[in-house]
Amino acid sequence: LNLSIVFGTSTKLWLNLNRSYIEKKLEVERREKLAQECELVKKMDYKFWVTLGAVKATRIAAEKVQELQKYFKVSSLAVLGQRDFLVQYRTSVTEVKDINVINANAWVQTAINEGTQMNVELFNKKKLTESIPEIRNMTVQKPEVFYPRLKELLASCGVALVLLPNLKNCGVNGAVKWLGKDKVVLALNDRRKYADTFWFALFHELGHVLQQRIKVLLVSEKNKAGLETDELIQRLENDADAFSQNVLIPEAEYDDFVSTNQEGFTEETIRAFAKEINIQPGIVVGRLQKDEYLGYQTVLNSMKIKYVIE
Repeated sequence: LNLSIVFGTSTKLWLNLNRSYIEKKLEVERREKLAQECELVKKMDYKFWVTLGAVKATRIAAEKVQELQKYFKVSSLAVLGQRDFLVQYRTSVTEVKDINVINANAWVQTAINEGTQMNVELFNKKKLTESIPEIRNMTVQKPEVFYPRLKELLASCGVALVLLPNLKNCGVNGAVKWLGKDKVVLALNDRRKYADTFWFALFHELGHVLQQRIKVLLVSEKNKAGLETDELIQRLENDADAFSQNVLIPEAEYDDFVSTNQEGFTEETIRAFAKEINIQPGIVVGRLQKDEYLGYQTVLNSMKIKYVIE
């Protein structure tokens, strides 16, 4: 108003100039922000989401940004670079870099998005607990037999099982995220497709589900060195590890098996023990390697089968 009086012009002129200035400033800021996000997208394997059918295929960086913003439902992909966004305490790389944080957050958010779309029954802890023996028996079945039944069974207990491909520079093996108190997403990474790895990871995450820490996002990984974790998370992780180990190979039976084979383990003794407890033999080999009774380069690795799960 004062400018219009001094210069003998209308207030509308100055309002229009001010609006043009604000619009131009916002446009400059938008372009700068887009340039930064295009650099961020270079650290992500865009084909991962194309393969999932979550975004359209494109080679244009700006379009990749827009597609991923829409999929993740965020105004800026910069949130994926925040170390306290989703994955706060662990990935499977010792030195955590920005690229690891971005992709770990992106993988977990993808798992949550996929699980959110799945229809499951209301969570039933009693039914899930009673289903553990049936799930364990699946270890001796082929993936094309057990996987459809596994997803169906878990869904009937209120658990949305999401199996995602590995995302480069991600480092996350699995995650458990509650969507309210009646539905939980259990996500697994197929980075290592060996049967022993798959079943240990599954029962580890099921252990987390049974802990029912509804307000805690639990993310599992391979290595923990150099990364912070509070006392509660560490206890939950240890309990989930113990749960998985004891479900797959009961402690008493395992101790007896180890004590009676002090002179060494053979394919024959391992297969006999696996048959006795009804478990896939490669799982026994994996446990013996973890406990350093066998080396990781042993010829008994031939007993460890790989899965192709579709």
